Amino acid sequence: MGCTEAVIDDDGGLKRFYQVAIILSDEFDINFIKKEDDFDTIDWDFIFQGHHLTLHYNIYTGISIFPTKTRDAVKKDNKAVINLAGMLHDILASMDLRRDIA
Repeated sequence: MGCTEAVIDDDGGLKRFYQVAIILSDEFDINFIKKEDDFDTIDWDFIFQGHHLTLHYNIYTGISIFPTKTRDAVKKDNKAVINLAGMLHDILASMDLRRDIA
């Protein structure tokens, strides 16, 4: 795509997608500014620390985040994707661990 795409969950379904969306909203105070829902793909755009990013879901490839301007993404946008993905992975791992223990 010409940009950094961070895979959040390559086997994640719709339930996981909405879980990630809620985390972004609650933990990072993110508002989704554009939502496109198709048959097998969902793209929700948002702004994170001044960077325009997209939360993406596809039934075949799972859940990922990438710069909204895929081909025109700048280095700072790609770095924001990596930073946000790392924080999301930590939160999701903690949530999964608590669920497995309970």
